[in-house]
Amino acid sequence: MEDVIEVNELTKVFGNFVAVDHISFMVKKGEIFGLLGPNGAGKSTTIKMLTTLLRPTSGSAKICGYDVVKERDKVRRCIGIVFQDRSVDRRLTGKQNLDFHARMYSMSKEEREKKIDEVLDLLELKGKENVPLSEVPDGVRRRFEVARGFMTYPEVVFLDEPTIGFDIKARMDLWDQIKKAKEKEGTTVVLTTHFIDEADYLCDRVMIMDQSKIVALDMPENLKAAVGTDLISIEVANHNNGSFIELVKRLEWVKNVEECGNSLLLSVEGHDGRVPELIDLADQNGFKVVSIDEHKPSLEDVFMHFTGRTMRDAEGSDRATRTRTTRRRR
Repeated sequence: MEDVIEVNELTKVFGNFVAVDHISFMVKKGEIFGLLGPNGAGKSTTIKMLTTLLRPTSGSAKICGYDVVKERDKVRRCIGIVFQDRSVDRRLTGKQNLDFHARMYSMSKEEREKKIDEVLDLLELKGKENVPLSEVPDGVRRRFEVARGFMTYPEVVFLDEPTIGFDIKARMDLWDQIKKAKEKEGTTVVLTTHFIDEADYLCDRVMIMDQSKIVALDMPENLKAAVGTDLISIEVANHNNGSFIELVKRLEWVKNVEECGNSLLLSVEGHDGRVPELIDLADQNGFKVVSIDEHKPSLEDVFMHFTGRTMRDAEGSDRATRTRTTRRRR
């Protein structure tokens, strides 16, 4: 498959703050490509540069072969965008919003009517198109925004945090509609998210960002396989001297050990019977097991594996860093 997005050493700096730090990646035609990471990791800034809304400080990017700096108008003609911030006119109906958007792209009346009918069907919005958007639920409004992103026959649609603020049912409904839209239209979809399950369910490939850099990029199943076949999280009351960690590392079936707060995260093989073995090991060496949990790797575990912290921890520390940077600039 051909690459429709090419990014090389892309960087964005605001004053003393590096928002995106020399990132490089490719996106293939027809895939759903996810940018996963905590708030403040650089995901939205990356999208804004790719969609010509921000000028890069350095590096380069091409969409459909067009340079995002030198050929902005050509880039804009081949993309659709659904912004993180809600951007529909609530005084208009859903259909009026779609029609207005199509007029801005100089689509003929015949083209507009045909495409509006298609996207209403695509996002399961028929029957709701003539209601003012001020009178419909948030989930329906968001689906009209996604429908608008597909209105102009784009080769690439960018979705910036498409389900933020949704309950789980509304999120899952929109996931299914995004998948269906991508399959029917053959469009490449690039989305940003800080929801682990969203990236895992939707994306063909996931690029994990943290502190403005790429820390991992692959298919979700490959990323999870890199962590281990199974994971066991164990907390003992007195392992701070490191002796319990050393005991665990000697076990042949433990492939990796990471410290996560007060717990240890073990990547293990042949998980059957391993939990009792660990409890016995602790008891025999004078350690008290506070908690123990066994599970398959998730993208949260992948993030922890590559960064040494959870997504929630990352959001907290990144927010503090941005606050300190802002104060210094003042």
